[in-house]
Amino acid sequence: MTEHNAGGYMAYADRVWSGEETLLAHFTGAFTDGGLVEVGERTLFFPAFANVAVFDTGDGLVLVDSGDFRTAAQLHASVRGHSPDAVTAVVYTHGHVDHVFGVAPFDREAADTGTARPEVFAHEAVAARFDRYRETAGYNTWINRRQFGVPTLQWPTEYRYPDTTYRQRHTVRRGALTFELVHARGETDDHTYVWIPELRTLCTGDLFIWNAPNAGNPQKVQRYPVEWAQALRAMRELGAEVLLPGHGVPIVGADRIRQALGDTAELLESLCTQTRDLMNAGARLDEVLHGVKVPPGLLEKPYLHPAYDEPEFVVRNLWRLWGGWYDQNPANLKPSPEAALAAELADAAGGARALADRAERLLERGELRLAAHLAETAALAAPADREVARVRAEVYTRRAERETSTMARGIFHWAAAESAAVAGDTDLATELTRSDAGRRRAAGAISVGVVDDDCGCGTPADGSARQGM
Repeated sequence: MTEHNAGGYMAYADRVWSGEETLLAHFTGAFTDGGLVEVGERTLFFPAFANVAVFDTGDGLVLVDSGDFRTAAQLHASVRGHSPDAVTAVVYTHGHVDHVFGVAPFDREAADTGTARPEVFAHEAVAARFDRYRETAGYNTWINRRQFGVPTLQWPTEYRYPDTTYRQRHTVRRGALTFELVHARGETDDHTYVWIPELRTLCTGDLFIWNAPNAGNPQKVQRYPVEWAQALRAMRELGAEVLLPGHGVPIVGADRIRQALGDTAELLESLCTQTRDLMNAGARLDEVLHGVKVPPGLLEKPYLHPAYDEPEFVVRNLWRLWGGWYDQNPANLKPSPEAALAAELADAAGGARALADRAERLLERGELRLAAHLAETAALAAPADREVARVRAEVYTRRAERETSTMARGIFHWAAAESAAVAGDTDLATELTRSDAGRRRAAGAISVGVVDDDCGCGTPADGSARQGM
């Protein structure tokens, strides 16, 4: 670690807060090779797609999270570049695979030296998550291929299970530091945030990620926006002076931390209240989806861009949480097969190509959602028709270009590639890797949606206009 690296990274983090820079450099790993960054007393930070906090307790090192398999070797080298002291404990903030795959090099090191391996702490539901991941590896392979555009991705089936678990609260003491582990349902049911009172430092895990909360993810299991907002409020009252997030850059300063946590809670609380009110009034899911509005200004905050998840998906997740899967449209209760319905609609419209032609006209008018409905129906009615496939590919390519979130962009990119392969008599992998961006995705360059200026985001956290804007 060098002083230049620490000062440079923390200055960059400050510019991200003010809206002078985006998170693009952080999320694409520009700072990962520089070693650990000194954030404060006894506090170091490994900045990567999934961050790791490292604490020098005076009696060994403690890690909060451990990153993913791609950065495991770099993390180990960075830690060893700072200190030869043993890593005595690792806390998993939750069981997502980008946070739990960096322990192996430290376990191997312990085996090689005949010393104790790190004690891994986590909420008791993490083990059940790992069990589920092993049982649904095929499904998780497919949904993550679509989400991130990596056609060769294989979901892991071997995990480093925790050694010590807890239910509500647990205290870990190492050397001069106390680590207070608190359970909070939010992005997951197994989430932990960590408070180190001696340092006034808060490790939020993915309860704060410099994005609109990942509380909707359309291809993943249930999220918990109500409890998530409550956890944000509880963390806000701790009086932290340093916040180390699961993703994104550190925040330094009590006022900034209170603002960021409070704004994030406000966003979730508003979505919850509006959704609940519409459901209580007897609205269908369709009415709820198009009736809930985000409070003005929140999504323009640099830490609330909808670049990974987005509010519309959170509303759907709340419906699933409170109302089940039935959307209150009677035709959808026991539907006919999609392909059969599509064939009937195509027949009524004069054929699948008539639907595709109409989709193209809608696309030209900027009616992307309607165009997608018609293109999808046409493709279901005539899955081998190359002209229909061409239109469907064009529709979803345009949709992907217009979206800001990883969730939407990934699904639309995948759909476009499926149809491009039919239209061009190629294959999915070929179509996914035609562009430079597609090749980067396919190589495993997983990122978080649109985080550059093209998304129209970047208002400074204090709400003022950026200079020159």
